[in-house]
Amino acid sequence: MKNGILNWNVDPVIFWITDTFPLKYYGALFACGLLLGFYIVRNIYKRENLSLDNLDTLLIYVIVGTVLGARLGHCFFYEPGYFFQHPIEILLPIQKIKGVYQFVGYQGLASHGGSIGVITAMILYCRRYKVKFLGLLDKMAVAVPVTGAFIRMGNFMNSEIYGKPTNGNWGVVFQRDNLIPRHPTQLYEAFAYVLIFVILFYMYKSEKIRTAQGLIFGSFLTLLFAARFIIEFFKENQEAFENDMLINMGQILSIPFIVIGLVLIIWKSKKAESITFS
Repeated sequence: MKNGILNWNVDPVIFWITDTFPLKYYGALFACGLLLGFYIVRNIYKRENLSLDNLDTLLIYVIVGTVLGARLGHCFFYEPGYFFQHPIEILLPIQKIKGVYQFVGYQGLASHGGSIGVITAMILYCRRYKVKFLGLLDKMAVAVPVTGAFIRMGNFMNSEIYGKPTNGNWGVVFQRDNLIPRHPTQLYEAFAYVLIFVILFYMYKSEKIRTAQGLIFGSFLTLLFAARFIIEFFKENQEAFENDMLINMGQILSIPFIVIGLVLIIWKSKKAESITFS
């Protein structure tokens, strides 16, 4: 670092498993975030003396819901025109380059789509295994910010989803793109998500709050997507069509989650206030 500027030029590939298949920091951090989140949920189950049966199945639901939702979210929210013309690339990690399909990994995952995917997966899981929906979402809400922090660190390692120029003698220069000092918005989000995890964890420790099922999940939605909404002001738009918008697509998609979170907080706070313990 020199004069408040960090020059960042890390190769996003850790090593090549084969000549055409790389292990990237993003994928490794994504996987580590999911596993750490699962470990947190598992400990919550143990703390509440709940059965661990089907918990491994829950992880599968979460992974499928996250990846599928995030992928579909990117394709439909950000690049629908392209993917309607190349539908095979929506679900397969390939891209047509110079007339030949090549493995490129999933070039585009949207966190809002991932959130919708996880919630949908939880609905299916709860119906299949007769689990209380809001109670499960409360447990998941404690762990998800940790996973989100790991994913944003993966974006940082990829030198992607970075911020606008700082217009000063500080910031991060993502040398793989240009030599302009920028806001490291990936790190802003990662820090915000860790802070949200701490808040939700202390909320979870309150028996009164846990009893009002849905209050933790509502707080999660409000805090996480409010943080996302604010940080988007410092972030470069992901697609050109956003340049003419008052607020970008990430902010527009955050608003419904914030509203749902506030509704849950108001509704469940009243229930928490009515609960007394002997």
